[in-house]
Amino acid sequence: MTGFTLLSKREISDIVADYGLPKALAARPARLGSVDTHYLLETAKGKFVLKIDEVKSEIEVKREQDLFAFLRKHGLPCPVPLADRNNRHYRDRGGKPLSVYRHIEGRVADPEYISLGQLENVGRVLADLHLIGKGYKKGIENRFGFDRVSEIYFDVRGRLPHYFKKITRTLDDEVEYLHHYLEGKLPKGIIHGGLTASSLLFKGDKVAAILDFETACRGKFIYDLAAAINTLCFETSQGYSLKKFEALIAGYEALRTLSLAEWDAFPNELRFAAFRHTITRLRDFFLNPDDDERQRINKEFQDFYDRLRILRREREGGMEALLMAMATGYDYRKYQKVKAVAKRR
Repeated sequence: MTGFTLLSKREISDIVADYGLPKALAARPARLGSVDTHYLLETAKGKFVLKIDEVKSEIEVKREQDLFAFLRKHGLPCPVPLADRNNRHYRDRGGKPLSVYRHIEGRVADPEYISLGQLENVGRVLADLHLIGKGYKKGIENRFGFDRVSEIYFDVRGRLPHYFKKITRTLDDEVEYLHHYLEGKLPKGIIHGGLTASSLLFKGDKVAAILDFETACRGKFIYDLAAAINTLCFETSQGYSLKKFEALIAGYEALRTLSLAEWDAFPNELRFAAFRHTITRLRDFFLNPDDDERQRINKEFQDFYDRLRILRREREGGMEALLMAMATGYDYRKYQKVKAVAKRR
């Protein structure tokens, strides 16, 4: 968490009253994302989440809430901010936007033990987001495209200790590789930008809600899918799970078929997704003064760096099986296209 805003009991009581909610019976901080402050409020009329955006500007929050409203209107299970007595969906609190949402019941799955049924439904929800988002015409800047992530890396690179030399060489090489081989001309639209197990709530196998749209933007659909695979289809003991990969892809392609170009770009998008999260964790480590948070961030950095090395085929971890699956997906899609052309003739 980049920052945490402490609210007094009096402040919370005033906010609850301004939103026309019953008196808060309990209010406690909750970890519902990696960036912002969240409080879980319990009232006689149910639970609510109070959110303070620690990083976003007022304009960015307004855009995010507009996107929420659009997605929810079209059936995507995501949170929508409540309006206060003055019909405002957010307010200023010490220069930071504050908003309140109804709490969505559900369970966060352990990424190590997420079921194949859950993953298939995650794939469907992600495809649904991409398809619904095609109708959203307002622009949302991608804050974590390759150029921006490279800037972040070179900014933090000078602060890396000498014992990071081997890691630095790997990251330098990855920047060079991605600069030459990342494909830009791929299907784009609204993407979540950072789907993890903690940003999903389940009721059984069903996705009850998709949360944490902090990095939502207009970007490549295949990147969004790759980022989800990096966080949801990886097991500490064996690396990338082919069965989990296949379940997620099956759910996704049930609603949206990947193009030949996307299948071809898939391996490099997996690498970029791992690279991006490696770099942002490096940045967060140096920005965060809290020792406990730095330990957590350091573990996440190591996790994503290890995945990057597997994807670079520098160590074992299931990449060969993924490459075979992606090659099969490419060949099958090519066969479908050839068959369709022959049928038209």
